[in-house]
Amino acid sequence: MVAKVARLLVEGSIREKEKVTELKFKKWLDSNKIPYWYIQQDVDTYSNALKRFMTKRPDFIILIPHVGFILTDVEYKNPLEKHEAFPIDYEETKQYINSQKYFNLQVWYVLSSEKYSFNTWFWIPAAKALEKGEKYLSPKSNTEYLSVPISEFIQMAKSDNLGRLLSEICKY
Repeated sequence: MVAKVARLLVEGSIREKEKVTELKFKKWLDSNKIPYWYIQQDVDTYSNALKRFMTKRPDFIILIPHVGFILTDVEYKNPLEKHEAFPIDYEETKQYINSQKYFNLQVWYVLSSEKYSFNTWFWIPAAKALEKGEKYLSPKSNTEYLSVPISEFIQMAKSDNLGRLLSEICKY
């Protein structure tokens, strides 16, 4: 299994790398005894009625006992080579903002990669990414993305639990 994961991180498509990242995030949640629901990304799990609201489905619902939940989109990301920033898809961010606008559901991005050995997770609400990121056009894909400074993210170590995240949220 370890060899397969290592091979996927080197040779795999972005979707395969995203899947590995989600598995590593599940492992982090489980090791910190954080309850969650994983949202299966099958077509049948998304209501046709939601399409008119231009929203996107997150990956996880992290459950916080006696408080509520946090919706997260876990992504495989490395910082931009020339900048201390992560690239985040602009259209996807707008869709998450629609979830907030129409349903009062805020979605957080949670980013990591093998560069950090999946031991550091970078957290930011989609609304904050839109607010703090600069919009650019990718010359490779001709799509818009937000360049969000790493300093705007809450960094969570492998040993951290949600108490750290909740204490950092107050600084936003």
